[in-house]
Amino acid sequence: MLILIAGPYRSGTNDQPELMEKNLRYLEEVALPLFRAGHIPMIGEWVALPLMKVAGSKKPGDTIYDEIAYPIANRLLTKCDAVLRLPGESKGADQDVKIAKERGLKVFYRLEDILMITNNDIL
Repeated sequence: MLILIAGPYRSGTNDQPELMEKNLRYLEEVALPLFRAGHIPMIGEWVALPLMKVAGSKKPGDTIYDEIAYPIANRLLTKCDAVLRLPGESKGADQDVKIAKERGLKVFYRLEDILMITNNDIL
């Protein structure tokens, strides 16, 4: 499955780059186990951050950031099979879950649940 990993990125950081980077690492911690289980992990920031840089975004929340950050996840969800919603407050991740459910995608809340299903060859 192509699985969007959703969780806090900007939330609770007061736009401090080091805290945003820490949140990104938190999201990325589950990417390798998903890959090793045969899935393709995806994080919206992996696509959005380079695009924002090229487009000239200067800070989180500027016009370019808003143009790209959340719409990327929405577009990715047209290609994804599932969402893994990691713990932590995040309006963006909550929106990803809402969209995923509307589109009939699987939504998981624990990495272990995906790995258990994968290991049992139920997917």
